[in-house]
Amino acid sequence: MAAGPEIPAGVSERPLVSRKRLGCRNLVLGSAALVALGAGAFWLSGREPVPVALSVTPDGLKPVGTVSDRFLSYNVEMVEVTGGRFWRPYKDGKRKGDDRYEHRGPLDLSDQRLTMLAKALGPAYVRFSGTWANATYFDPDGSTRGKAPKGFDTVLTGKEWLGAIDFARAVDAQIVTSFATSPGVRDSKGVWQSAEADRLIAFTRNQGATIAAAEFANEPETVELTQAPKGYTPADYRRDYGRFYDWIRKASPSTKILAPGAAELGEPTAFLRKWASGYTIFDRRDLIAAGQHKPDGVSFHFYGGGSVRCGEMPLIGYGKKDALSKSWLGLIDKAISTTADLRDKVAPGAPLWLTETGETACGGNPWAATFTDTFRFTDQLARSARQGVDVFIHNTLSASDYGLIDETSYAPRPNYWAAWLWRRFMGTKVLDAGKGTTGLHLYAHCLRDRPGGVAMLAINLDEKAKREMRIPMGAQLYTMQQGRTDAQATLNGRLMQVGPAGDFPALTGVQVEPGRLELQPTSINFIAFPAAGNPACR
Repeated sequence: MAAGPEIPAGVSERPLVSRKRLGCRNLVLGSAALVALGAGAFWLSGREPVPVALSVTPDGLKPVGTVSDRFLSYNVEMVEVTGGRFWRPYKDGKRKGDDRYEHRGPLDLSDQRLTMLAKALGPAYVRFSGTWANATYFDPDGSTRGKAPKGFDTVLTGKEWLGAIDFARAVDAQIVTSFATSPGVRDSKGVWQSAEADRLIAFTRNQGATIAAAEFANEPETVELTQAPKGYTPADYRRDYGRFYDWIRKASPSTKILAPGAAELGEPTAFLRKWASGYTIFDRRDLIAAGQHKPDGVSFHFYGGGSVRCGEMPLIGYGKKDALSKSWLGLIDKAISTTADLRDKVAPGAPLWLTETGETACGGNPWAATFTDTFRFTDQLARSARQGVDVFIHNTLSASDYGLIDETSYAPRPNYWAAWLWRRFMGTKVLDAGKGTTGLHLYAHCLRDRPGGVAMLAINLDEKAKREMRIPMGAQLYTMQQGRTDAQATLNGRLMQVGPAGDFPALTGVQVEPGRLELQPTSINFIAFPAAGNPACR
């Protein structure tokens, strides 16, 4: 028999009892907390025929790290703020014609419903950035009348940026951004100049606001997307990053510098090679040098692949049928590991920031907006926290198919509801819950706002089999499952939605007594024990 996964202190394995013995006889209402998320049917390959039951003792789980209180955050693309061409949403799961993009006006960041939904995820960071930010001109007084000057593609008006600042204040979010790197901010020799960035910093300060963190450019490893000069080299980039570093240290001393902000796309397969064939791609290790201009946080972007909107299926042949596969869910591990290695060389001890991520690049696949993707979303949140990522910024809040919120109706999507539940149960201290078993992923944090309490997240990826856990104390169960359509989610059998008066779903759980805890097929289970008394959580 193959060796099983490593079992940490506080977690042990037992054979799974016969399904005939499984039932809900010991479920009654109570006050401890467990969240479970479930979904429709998926087929998994390579499943072990005999699953095991995990016996857990929440008071014995050891701490392995911490995350920011703003860990789960979101991106509002700069092109949403200014208006412009962005990824066209799918219609009935299909692209409309051959155009990947559609034009949209500036996002109304004062919309009451959008503000209400974003505030419910706070505190958070809101990142105003993206590829379009690399060539955006800041016009505080409207002198351009909306026409981009030479060397820029887009204009950000003072009114639009003030709307972004006001939005951040209203939803308890701190601002993260990046700056223009296009020809309009370079001198005759192609060297980056700070005058354009100075105007944005000064305007922000005059509004009584600050930029909490900033990257120099969005995804600087792809030279053409930053609109750098012809013949631009890694040494040129390091020179410009150094100029940015020295400037912002003086212009906005409280702003955290994040670098390098390079993108990771799954694995270097045929798709990536084909996509990159028309671009100059720098090695991320060449973007920043040890001992020089040490960032406050080491940042990276991650997508498992490119969406069908990009003209290819996601990397290494993944599609909707693979949404729960071990290999798809685990792609992020390599990106975290390589970024951590870079951090250890250039900025030892600095936190890791995942400043942009989503289901796939180019707006996401058609199923990014459905419950199918909720498993990846929650699993990668937990994986990232366990592996030392301090901040996780989802792309986007409300644009295209990977948005947490539908961009037209502002209806919360299943991933929004998973984020909402995460925010209410998962605290900032990360505990070692082990690696689970095949088809069952297990994670743990201290329970939010409950000293000594523990919250566990158990994701059952098996389409047919229930799983069992043994618990030594009571817990409450919240089951989130797919609704009548894959665009819906239910909580304990009730549709998750915002009521007419703006009220959110009631968090009324089902008490599970000490002993056997049953996990439904294709379910994600956040298990919280308020009375655990874990010393690491006090």
